[in-house]
Amino acid sequence: MDIFIRIVVDVILPLFLLIGAGAYLHRLFHFDMNTLSKITTYFLLPAVGFVNVYDSDMKSDVLFDVFFFLVLQAGTLIVLSSMMTKWLKFDRSLGATFQNTIVLNNSGNFGIPVSQLVFWHEPLGLSVQIVVTIFQNFLTNTYGLFQFISASENKGKMTREFLKNPIIYALILGVVCRFFDISIPSFIWHPLEYVADAFLAIALLTLGAQLAYMNMKRIPRLMFITIGSRLILSPFIAFLIILILHIKGITAQALLIASAYPCSRNTALYALEYNHHPEYAAQAVFLSTLLSPLTVACVIGIAHVYF
Repeated sequence: MDIFIRIVVDVILPLFLLIGAGAYLHRLFHFDMNTLSKITTYFLLPAVGFVNVYDSDMKSDVLFDVFFFLVLQAGTLIVLSSMMTKWLKFDRSLGATFQNTIVLNNSGNFGIPVSQLVFWHEPLGLSVQIVVTIFQNFLTNTYGLFQFISASENKGKMTREFLKNPIIYALILGVVCRFFDISIPSFIWHPLEYVADAFLAIALLTLGAQLAYMNMKRIPRLMFITIGSRLILSPFIAFLIILILHIKGITAQALLIASAYPCSRNTALYALEYNHHPEYAAQAVFLSTLLSPLTVACVIGIAHVYF
C-alpha cells in the first residue's frame, strides 16, 4: 500500500495536475492545437531524445533486448487484436480503429513524462523509453497508418510520414555521438538541456488541451474491451515476454511500464483524418488516459517489486 500511495502521489498526481491545467487553459484561451503539436513533435521531443540517448550508458546487448521485446509484444498484440476483430465481426473501418487503439500507445507525451518522473535518477530507464517511443512512432506510421489507408491510399505516404519525424534523426545522431564519444560544445549542449527540460510541462499541457472538449455522451460497450486490452492485457503480455527473455533490472522495469500507457492520440488523429469512427477513437484516448493513473501506478509497483 505504501508503494502504491507513493507512486500515485509522486508520479501520477503531478502528471494529471499538468494535464488538468492544460485542459483548463485551453478552455480559457483556446490554444492553437496545431502549433502546440508541432512544437512538441518537431522541437521538444527530438531534443529530449538526443539528450537522453547521449547521456545514457545503454549497451548494445541491452538495445537488442529492447528491440526484440518490442517486436514480440507488438506482434502479439497485432495478432490478438486481429483475432478479436474477426471474432466480433467488425467491418474494415471499425476493425482498423479498434486494432490501432490496442496496439498503439501514447509513449510520447504520456510515456516520456512518466519515465522522467519514475527514472529521474536512472538515465537508462528513460533511454529505454526513448527507444520505445521511436518504435511506437515507426509502428504508428507504418502499421497504424496502413490500417487506415490500405483501402485507397498508396504506400508512399507511409514512407513520407515516417521520414518526416525528426526524433528518428535525433536518435541516430545521439547514438552516433555516443558511440564515437563526440563531445558536444557547451553552447549547443546547454540549450539542448533547456529544451529537453521544457518537454515535460509542454507535452502534458498539450495532452490536457487535447482532452478538454471530448464528447462523452455515449460510451459503447466495445470501449470496455478496448480499454481492458490496452491497460491490462498489454502489460500482462509484456510481463510474460520479459520473463521468457530473462530481461532484468531497470530495463525490465522500463519495458513493463512502457507497455501500460493509454491509447495513442495519433489513433484519434488518423481516425479523424480518414473518417474511421473518429468519435470512438477519441473516446478511447480520453477514457484510457483518465483510467490510466490506477493501472499505470499498479504496473509501476509490480515493476519495482519483481524487477
